[in-house]
Amino acid sequence: MKGQTAVNAALGAAGLVVFLALGEAVPRLGLVKEAYFPPASRIADALADEFADDTFWTALGDTLTGWALGLLIASGAGIVAGIVISVVPYLREATASTIEFLRPIPSVALIPLAVLLYGTELESVLILVVYASFWQVLVQVLYGVQDVDPVAEETARSYGLGTWARVRHVLWPTALPYVMTGVRLAAAVALILAVTAELVIGAPGLGQRIAVAQNSQAVPEMYALVVVTGLLGLLINVGARAVERRALAWHQSVRGEVAV
Repeated sequence: MKGQTAVNAALGAAGLVVFLALGEAVPRLGLVKEAYFPPASRIADALADEFADDTFWTALGDTLTGWALGLLIASGAGIVAGIVISVVPYLREATASTIEFLRPIPSVALIPLAVLLYGTELESVLILVVYASFWQVLVQVLYGVQDVDPVAEETARSYGLGTWARVRHVLWPTALPYVMTGVRLAAAVALILAVTAELVIGAPGLGQRIAVAQNSQAVPEMYALVVVTGLLGLLINVGARAVERRALAWHQSVRGEVAV
């Protein structure tokens, strides 16, 4: 297991080195104009300058605030709504068409509404983040509840367990892997929408700085900020997977992964 992990890490590092080498060579060889795609070394210099700028860290904090609050609200609402819809008789059938109608609506379509209501404030970002992330969690919770063993459910009923006792002891353990998957997917979606909202609406954050750099023709700085958003996405995914493995340490999928 450790040997395979080391091999995977080495391959990942090698791939990154090749990618950076290509990023350095392609513009310098004239395959693309440096004005549009500067060499990786210039982007790295711009990234170092960003790290030394206090306003960058303020923008990073704004982006993470919108991401974290939006993800927290969406996850809580998605879990509660999913359980209630699954537990209350006929509620799932009654809401199925509404969910299928609302879920495909792109969050960016709500930008005019968000701007009308809150302008460039944090609330505008939260509207888009929560709307997009909520469906990721809700759908996974519904799938998880649907996967509950009917025998276990009937056994709990025969022992006289009430609704919330069945939710706690039967439904929740079965649905938890799905819930964690939904939260992990929602975490990535929340970051995308937070940056998108800042970029389009002009709310404070990394997205706003990217827009300013683009309009100012500060191309290396623009790419440096894009790299930051990519690194954030990577860290969020790695962190979400670590939390998922810890929360599901008892589950056979995780125990089997560890045993390999």
